[in-house]
Amino acid sequence: MPIHNSDVERIFSEMADLLEIEGANQYRVRAYRNAARTISTMSGNVVDMVAEGEDLTELPGIGKELAAKIEEIAKTGELSQLEELHQRIPPTVADMLKIAGLGPKRVQTIYKELNVTSLDQLRHAAESGEIRKLPGLGEKTEQKIIEELERWSQREPERTLLAVASQIVEPLLDYLRGLKSVERVEAAGSYRRKKETVGDLDILAISDAGKEVISQFVAYEDVEEIVSQGETRSTVVLRSGLQVDLRVVPKESYGAAIVYFTGSKAHNIHLRNMALDEGLKVNEYGVFRDEEQIAGRKEKEIYDLFDLPVIAPELREDRGEIEAAQKGQLPHLITLQDIRGDLHTHTTASDGRAPLEEMARAARELGYDYVAFTDHSAYIGVTQGLDADELAKQIEEIEQLNEEMGEITLLKGIEVDVMEDGSLDLPDDILSKLDLVICAIHSKFDLSSDKQTERIIRAMDNPNVNILAHPTGRRINDRSPYEIDMTRVMDAALERGCFLEVNAQPIRLDLNDIYCKMAKERGLKISIATDAHGVEELKFMRYGVYQARRGWLEPNDVLNTRSWDDLKKLLKR
Repeated sequence: MPIHNSDVERIFSEMADLLEIEGANQYRVRAYRNAARTISTMSGNVVDMVAEGEDLTELPGIGKELAAKIEEIAKTGELSQLEELHQRIPPTVADMLKIAGLGPKRVQTIYKELNVTSLDQLRHAAESGEIRKLPGLGEKTEQKIIEELERWSQREPERTLLAVASQIVEPLLDYLRGLKSVERVEAAGSYRRKKETVGDLDILAISDAGKEVISQFVAYEDVEEIVSQGETRSTVVLRSGLQVDLRVVPKESYGAAIVYFTGSKAHNIHLRNMALDEGLKVNEYGVFRDEEQIAGRKEKEIYDLFDLPVIAPELREDRGEIEAAQKGQLPHLITLQDIRGDLHTHTTASDGRAPLEEMARAARELGYDYVAFTDHSAYIGVTQGLDADELAKQIEEIEQLNEEMGEITLLKGIEVDVMEDGSLDLPDDILSKLDLVICAIHSKFDLSSDKQTERIIRAMDNPNVNILAHPTGRRINDRSPYEIDMTRVMDAALERGCFLEVNAQPIRLDLNDIYCKMAKERGLKISIATDAHGVEELKFMRYGVYQARRGWLEPNDVLNTRSWDDLKKLLKR
């Protein structure tokens, strides 16, 4: 049974949640959280490191004790210590942490005082007035819990993060590509369109030995359930819960099939209707005039029918891409190679896992011209952020390191908290000494749209502010975006010479694709940044680029495709 990084991350995250609810030492809780994040951001599989006898303690935040736990998970798929913890606290108790406004201390109180162990029991306790009687909660909190539970019940089914899906899908694709009877294998659907989350996965394979390929597919070691098995198609559920559909197609149908199964449905319907106007039929088997197949071997053939260039999969959402293609106005989408630096990173000076010099050297190895160090300010205690004096010391450290590094420019920055009234968590005299200032909201997510919007605009009124980080505050599958009038925010940013961020953290990807396109249409430039808290997370840049491509962004639409000299001019207000 293969163990993925996401399995180790899930176990360590659950350990951290339950230990925090239990009231364990915060350093111990933080160790598990940091380890979970380290594992989740690795480009390779930690289980392979175990198999090859590599020293896991060389990974950031992994000591001997955690290394031993990783080895146990790698060998057994479980962690005995977590099973012991389940004897003390039911695992469903941690579900209450998903409800906005319920932190570990409040969940601990509710669990211990009322023996509430599930969201259904939490709803009953709130609706019957039991929550308000607990110390530190009250009637207002009780009502908020009821509202959040209602919102939670109406959420869409949880989908798999693109980055997590990648860890699961790529080994499967490699396995299929290794089969002698397979000529070509590609993933289609939302995975190919680089959507931020993936539902079911479609895979296409070219082969004349369909039955043989299907037999080997269902024998893949990560398959937990075989839903269906035919001669040219099969559906399985992997151990992660991801459903995978494999279709084996002949060469002459591959182009039509990859278009059809890449989608989106709306894009395909638009193409199909255009074909009908020409007296043609387009489906997953090819393009037909009456009963004769006239195209479908290659993807390009489908678009050639309509005198269109091949439209990038990321754009295929029927949001005007076909009309743009007809007019020769498709965007020349940004690529990872266009990125010249990262404008949002963290070090051990706040809540990062690697020191300044290590992060700088890693950014240089990526070929960047510059990297900005934007540790947190001190307002949110959990980030262990910097006050003015500590930031002044970091400025000196960056300036000194700049003299030693060469080949890359290290930028002095900060991710400063926006207070409820729109003021910033640090004084102007220290902010004015920085190369760039990122402002961000990390608290009071429940303000009304008007108040939240005014809060952000007042923050951008400060002439030191350059970029609004993760502008809607969402965390995919975890926290909904806060209420905000994005039209007003973008217009205000344009007026003030500020910019918005596409945060490349796979759980954020905020701005979303719709807002990226909206910014482009206004002429508002975007920063694509990793918000990296460790060396491996610098490689998250690709997810930010995927999101930018889905939002039609070209290199000129993005701040950090420029040299530092040109970027410096844009940042000057």
